[in-house]
Amino acid sequence: MRQSGSPETFRVKSFGCQMNVYDGERMAELLAERGMRAAPEGEHADLVVLNTCHIREKASEKVYSDIGRLVKAGGEAPPMIAVAGCVAQAEGEEIMRRAPAVGLVVGPQAYHRLPEMIERAARGERAADTDMPADAKFAALPARRRSGPSAFLTVQEGCDKFCTYCVVPYTRGAEISRPFNDLLREAQALVEAGAREITLLGQNVNAWANDDFGLDGLIRALAELPELQRIRYTTSHPNDVTEGLIRAHAQVPKLMPFLHLPVQSGSDRVLKAMNRSHCVDSYLRLLDRFRAARPDIALSGDFIVGFPGETEADFAATLRLVDTVGYSQAFSFKFSPRPGTPAATMDGQIQREVMDERLQRLQAAINRHQSAFNAASVGKSCEVLVERHGKLPGQWLGKSPWLQSVHFAGEAAIGDLVEVELAEAGANSLAGRLLESVVL
Repeated sequence: MRQSGSPETFRVKSFGCQMNVYDGERMAELLAERGMRAAPEGEHADLVVLNTCHIREKASEKVYSDIGRLVKAGGEAPPMIAVAGCVAQAEGEEIMRRAPAVGLVVGPQAYHRLPEMIERAARGERAADTDMPADAKFAALPARRRSGPSAFLTVQEGCDKFCTYCVVPYTRGAEISRPFNDLLREAQALVEAGAREITLLGQNVNAWANDDFGLDGLIRALAELPELQRIRYTTSHPNDVTEGLIRAHAQVPKLMPFLHLPVQSGSDRVLKAMNRSHCVDSYLRLLDRFRAARPDIALSGDFIVGFPGETEADFAATLRLVDTVGYSQAFSFKFSPRPGTPAATMDGQIQREVMDERLQRLQAAINRHQSAFNAASVGKSCEVLVERHGKLPGQWLGKSPWLQSVHFAGEAAIGDLVEVELAEAGANSLAGRLLESVVL
């Protein structure tokens, strides 16, 4: 562990979900406010923060592997290493025991205390903090001063659903909603810092609630910010969808026509074993209501293959669901037994090779529908938010309202909303032709 004084430079490496990306950005802002400088990739950093994810199998092994690489690369002057995020929350004491090179361990609800923990570690006092006072964390973080064209805003944390495969209730705690006025202030700061689009984040984002209204009310309030052009939200749980949220898709033009609504399986028997509290029919009826409100809405989902006891018939039901919905994109994963969750010790654990084969078949079906959705977009004109330079000279890359990656050439700048005709579809992106009109 580095003990030669307080670090002057840092790097935050975030893994996993978008909420981890948000947390990583906030940690970087916190350290920068305290006078530290972010080290560019490839440059030595005095402090490296590994912001970890615990959802997938072997997450902790990856942490130890990363720690070993950092120590080896640092030679006689390795960086101070901080382990943050959900692995830190779940395995903090074990990390401190197994990895002497780690100077501090901080859970996802305690990273506002990073500066004082760094000072302790610089004095040779190894520190760990995995408390869960989420409100205190957000109140202690600095104001937002920098933003790209698209920004994340965490509005809700934690989960009360206790799906039998998931560690989130144990690593992120119970569901809490950030105060309405705090969110408006942070959104305003993001807009002033250059954000044209804000994605509202939560483990169950549509569980966000104020005394007077739910997520749809927050969306309507944010839509009143003049410089904010686009609003998105993720990740939703089917049981927390309200009629007001569905109506917002019809009534709020700034709310993008995109919905990520995980289902996890097409088998009611498997869904019950997962403790998902919804069935395939209720899920499909919910999607029908969204489509009725916003006919051009693009749909996305999450799927787990190889859940304990999943039969070939169960898996075939998942493939039928994918074909029925016609997702514009979706994420698929092999079941990963997480220690401490009920599913980890259930009977009927599926062999690895069976999961591998099912995942390939599921991903092929998802890819087929994604390609079809992109192909059906050719000939449409839409607004594209320019996010960065493309790979080729003079090329720009941005997102369509349906969260498709679109590349085009022409006069534009990062942060512009431009009108683009979608001209050619690939599996993962579209090529567009910049039209003369620019949305200011």
